[in-house]
Amino acid sequence: MLYYPRMRTNLTLKLDADLIREVRILAAEQGTSISALLSERLERMVRERKAYDSARRRALARLGEGYDLHWKRPDSRYDLHERDGR
Repeated sequence: MLYYPRMRTNLTLKLDADLIREVRILAAEQGTSISALLSERLERMVRERKAYDSARRRALARLGEGYDLHWKRPDSRYDLHERDGR
């Protein structure tokens, strides 16, 4: 498999100053940068979304195929509603 390096692009965000202060603390506690923290979280969100979409497509395909229950239509209405001894 060939490896292609990912192209990195800068992104500017406007965030609340208090939020930025808290995120700096979080990043420092984890020994990483705010950029790396956000990048990892966004990548995880995209992976989860792709996995969900893939699972949804597979489930809808299975629904479209149907499932053979080996059900045989009763010969008469009486047979359909027949109950034990009644």
